[in-house]
Amino acid sequence: MKLNRSLKLLVLFVSHVILLAYATSLWAATELGSGDCVKCHAAQPAQVNEKGGRHKTVSCQDCHSGHRPASKNNIPVCSQCHNNKEKLHFQTPGCLTCHSNPHTPLVISFTKNLTEPCLTCHTPQIKQLRENKSKHTALYCTTCHADVHRKIPACTQCHKPHSADVMPADCLKCHKPHMPKNVTYAEDTNNKLCAACHKNPYNLLTASKAKHGAFNCAFCHQDKHKAMPKCQDCHGDKHPKGIMAKFPKCGNCHGIAHDLNNWKPATQKPAGAPKAQ
Repeated sequence: MKLNRSLKLLVLFVSHVILLAYATSLWAATELGSGDCVKCHAAQPAQVNEKGGRHKTVSCQDCHSGHRPASKNNIPVCSQCHNNKEKLHFQTPGCLTCHSNPHTPLVISFTKNLTEPCLTCHTPQIKQLRENKSKHTALYCTTCHADVHRKIPACTQCHKPHSADVMPADCLKCHKPHMPKNVTYAEDTNNKLCAACHKNPYNLLTASKAKHGAFNCAFCHQDKHKAMPKCQDCHGDKHPKGIMAKFPKCGNCHGIAHDLNNWKPATQKPAGAPKAQ
């Protein structure tokens, strides 16, 4: 009786082994598609469809060859596809530091104090920072461009405006973020932006009745901050050489450019007036 029972158990065990081996071989021979993956892994295909970028053009099997337990490790490394040695960015270690989810590769988040990985793509910016020294040069890229990729912060996030007339968008009309001390501006820059720092010249020019009062500050102070033009650049030599030789500085007679020809009445003493004691 015991022998028959043991034999039955042995036959049953062998049958299960054969059946399992057959099922495994049949499963291995079956070609799976992305439609099969989504039956268990619904979130990842949805992420790829929504924010997958170029990963939309590949199938699940292009990255994940096989499936566990048949495949012990079906999680690929990024360099399996991104292996162009001519691109410095692809040689940067720790891809998942910024590209935390391969199914949404362009949803990029940062840890704090990053600079070097950014330089593999953003070389013009670091060139400007290093060639034009300022306090910005000592900062990490992620000090300003924090949390998410392509974030362009407002200057007022760190800096106070020069005046109440200066809005956050106005900062970039004169200052480039990666070389902020190299101040340049367009010819049509509003005078009020200049007035934030140069209040006295602005007030004089605004009150002036001369033709200069109709011009923007940038019309004379062109292209670059602190540019000081010569009167002759616009007016040429207006007077005979004898007068120009005697009065080589236009301001000797005409005053300063912001308060032009604002002559004060002469204060001559009448003839025979007693001298001051």
